[in-house]
Amino acid sequence: MTDLSVHLTPIHFIYLIGVFTILTTMVLRKDTPIVCVIFIFILGLVSSGTVVGGIQSVFQAILYASKEFMEIIATIALVTSLSKCLTDLGSDYLMMRSMSKVMRNSYVSWWILGITMMIFSLFLWPSPSVALVGAILVPLAVKKGLTPIAAAIAMNLFGHGIALSSDIVIQGAPSITAASAGIEPQNIMQSGFPLFLMMGVVTVVAAFILNRKSMVSKDGGTLYMQSNEEILKVKPSKGAVFIAILTPLAFVIDIILMFVYDLKGGDATSLVSGTAMLVMIIGSIIGFKGKSMEKVTDYIKDGFLFAIKIFAPVIIIGGFFFLGGQGITAILGEQYQSGILNDWALWLAGITPLNKYMVVFIQMVIGGLTGLDGSGFSGLPLVGVLAHTFGTAVNCSVPILATLGQITAIFVGGGTIVPWGLIPVAAICNVNPLELARKNLLPVGIGFLCTFILACILI
Repeated sequence: MTDLSVHLTPIHFIYLIGVFTILTTMVLRKDTPIVCVIFIFILGLVSSGTVVGGIQSVFQAILYASKEFMEIIATIALVTSLSKCLTDLGSDYLMMRSMSKVMRNSYVSWWILGITMMIFSLFLWPSPSVALVGAILVPLAVKKGLTPIAAAIAMNLFGHGIALSSDIVIQGAPSITAASAGIEPQNIMQSGFPLFLMMGVVTVVAAFILNRKSMVSKDGGTLYMQSNEEILKVKPSKGAVFIAILTPLAFVIDIILMFVYDLKGGDATSLVSGTAMLVMIIGSIIGFKGKSMEKVTDYIKDGFLFAIKIFAPVIIIGGFFFLGGQGITAILGEQYQSGILNDWALWLAGITPLNKYMVVFIQMVIGGLTGLDGSGFSGLPLVGVLAHTFGTAVNCSVPILATLGQITAIFVGGGTIVPWGLIPVAAICNVNPLELARKNLLPVGIGFLCTFILACILI
């Protein structure tokens, strides 16, 4: 039986004010790192009683979050390095060009485009995949009669929605959420799989049905193709052909090895990361020969710059939200053994009729709110901490709650709902991000509803 007696201190109230301030800042579409730093400093100041202690707490929080996220930062850096190498060699073109043979009409093209975006996003993440898939496959799909807005919907929902929210290969999102929830990433992957499946299938099927009549272009994509025709006339080198074959083959072998040796979590991530690094080096040697050493260095630099650019604000935000969970001991000292948010949830559970179904609803709402900043990842530390907090308070599944928060945070902020998070895909498809957000809203909402119902059954 969980002990619900909690003694609330000024630290608890300051932290709660910080959480609401950060959520309000997100709703207003403003960046939150400065708010996080201010509240970390205040918490450190109150905790230690000195200005020096407050300043040190800021660094300790950032350092703790950096250590927690370093594995995924390195992974994103290496797969992005590979992506840049593939683009320079022209292998990305070959990997996409073969798909045109099975694109028979606009409807088939929609599914092929979406599934291809999902597969590439699982291994390369959506951001680099937008350029890969968008530059090559979107013109081919439009040529088959698919409207640009329909192409953007497919790329969004399959890539930034299904692939990014589940992240079953790179496991970046589950790693961040799990670290804050005090569980292993495979707990989320296993327990949350039915929720990932429900959200993904319902959302894309709903999107296809709701937009089916408007998917066919009246001009067959002629106008759109005029500015993209040159992409389809690239003559690849033998090296590019070899790497185009080697890259998917290497990752397929990785998947087989994961099943054979039961590799999960960090072990699976390291396999994918190492493979990306080796394939990138092989591609550089084959494609650039004497200049390969310099090219490898450039790709690594570009990859890490990209990864740090994405995760820099997440590290700061994570530093604050880790105070709500197990990270508080490392950041503020041994006198704190229980996360602040954990205490609040236990206190709340002790004075209110908080039940499992209400917790499911709250977790999804908070996950969606954290996604309003257009990142999708910045809220994962919070939803992870809340999953552990609420799961402990009402004795329900922490992995299920963590999965729910992860799904809603990324589907909202990762690039399917908020217009300011849709710009890359909207730009590559030459559509209005506001129109794209409007088209995605109802299918994603239907997906949320069905996922909520399933979670209430599984919790």
